[in-house]
Amino acid sequence: MCGLRSRSILQSVAAITEEDSDVADQQPRVLTTDAVQASDVVITMGCGDACPYFPGKEYLTWDLDDPAGQPLEAVRPIRDEIRARVEALIARLLPAESGAPTR
Repeated sequence: MCGLRSRSILQSVAAITEEDSDVADQQPRVLTTDAVQASDVVITMGCGDACPYFPGKEYLTWDLDDPAGQPLEAVRPIRDEIRARVEALIARLLPAESGAPTR
């Protein structure tokens, strides 16, 4: 993620905290060149060309609704969609039958 917009942080933190994950002390971060170089998969959420690009990396763009300014009830489905996508990605990258990364 290239970085969360700060205006969406409060509702996002509230929605994530409901799921027993304490992220209140976390800060949005810009996706750095070093982080991209060290990654196999790079997931962006609306930052487009602003993120560093390196050939050979798998890039996924997750088009999600922006939680900025939305009530908690609208942020929850966004949180749930991110969770589902992360779980599917983990299952693809780390299949249970081998117990090892596919790359």
